[in-house]
Amino acid sequence: MARLLEQPVRAGKNPPQKFVWHASVRNHITDRILSDSQWAHIAAEMVAAVGIAPHGDPDAVRWVAVRHAHDHIHIVATLVRQDGDTVWAWNERLKAQTAARDLEQRYGLHQVGPVDRTSHRRPTAAEQNKTRRQGRPEIPRDRLRREVRAAAAAATDENDFTNRLQAAGVLVRLRHSTIRPDEVTGYAVGLPDHRTSSGDTVWYGGGRLAPDLTLPKLRRRWDSALTTTPSGSMRHPGRPQVQHRANAFRQATAAVGAGARHLGEARPTDEDDIASLAEAAADVLAATARASEGRHGGPLTEASETFDRAAREPHQRRLRRPHLAVGQLRSMARLISAVGRLSRADDTTAALQLVLRMSMIADNLATLREAQERLHQAQAAHHAAERLRSIAAYASVDRAGVRPAAVPPQPKSGTSRAARSQ
Repeated sequence: MARLLEQPVRAGKNPPQKFVWHASVRNHITDRILSDSQWAHIAAEMVAAVGIAPHGDPDAVRWVAVRHAHDHIHIVATLVRQDGDTVWAWNERLKAQTAARDLEQRYGLHQVGPVDRTSHRRPTAAEQNKTRRQGRPEIPRDRLRREVRAAAAAATDENDFTNRLQAAGVLVRLRHSTIRPDEVTGYAVGLPDHRTSSGDTVWYGGGRLAPDLTLPKLRRRWDSALTTTPSGSMRHPGRPQVQHRANAFRQATAAVGAGARHLGEARPTDEDDIASLAEAAADVLAATARASEGRHGGPLTEASETFDRAAREPHQRRLRRPHLAVGQLRSMARLISAVGRLSRADDTTAALQLVLRMSMIADNLATLREAQERLHQAQAAHHAAERLRSIAAYASVDRAGVRPAAVPPQPKSGTSRAARSQ
């Protein structure tokens, strides 16, 4: 079979060095079992959609689909047509995902939803292998994203943001404009002990960590901490004065409860209100996770990252005017960051109430995302709400004297492999 697939390559006019195209297509766990003929049709639609084997083209590339199990297939093609020309599969990932969405509807399968570009970048295989070789407990990209998010939630401006990162042991490199050298246009972060083979620091720009961690978007986030007075002027909400951590969490719980009500009253078309409230709530949850679990993270940190996915806006959209309640939520995020780690029973009890109130925000956000047809974000919001309630329930049982064996694993959705990069 391999020799037959490679015949056009050997006879090609100028075959590429890497001539194999591979894709895997997997059904959701809730989907019915498809027949061989149905999978054959799906495979043919996929290779036609990406442009390497159009329907009715006798000189297209040679390809094969292999069904290893009842729920998925692997498609392998050689990128030299039978007339000797090379095929370059440009943007094949997006084309394959579009075809997958169409096939889901035609076969009545689980709807994954269109690409929305709100997911953060996953560690590459090379990053994962390097982490294992070096015996690191965590992939540097994941650690840096968590550190940047915690610093952004607590910061009031970019100078404060940079100082917090440096205090956490993170290297920071600012990028200056080539036209105006005094203007900072971006940043990159790295770890002191994470270097290339030549000894240089491995840097990650904010956008390589997550779509909402670029400097322009962080600046917009800090600017939205201003609140609008009835007269229309802008003022800082100020940091509430508290003496105990528990009081800080009670104040934050009240602010989050108000945010949940605002989201519950919002319409799907109120995009500015939804975006600003969701982002501010994400900051409160990130600060709470850091206060509860510290730098190494845990279940609440994972739930925070899931909620963060639900809160992001598509990269091309710009927020025009934040909701009036955003300033108070931002203030609560900074306050929680200022009070430090939880140390007393009262602190933990108050924090659990805040976690439960955050699950209400996640529920309301899930409803709005579904109405907006942002299926990936709706799913993330549902998972975050379930996870937050689970964490609060287990922690409450543990404090009552019955320690659970473990917090349940983070719910994961099954999607087609063609959609996993969304």
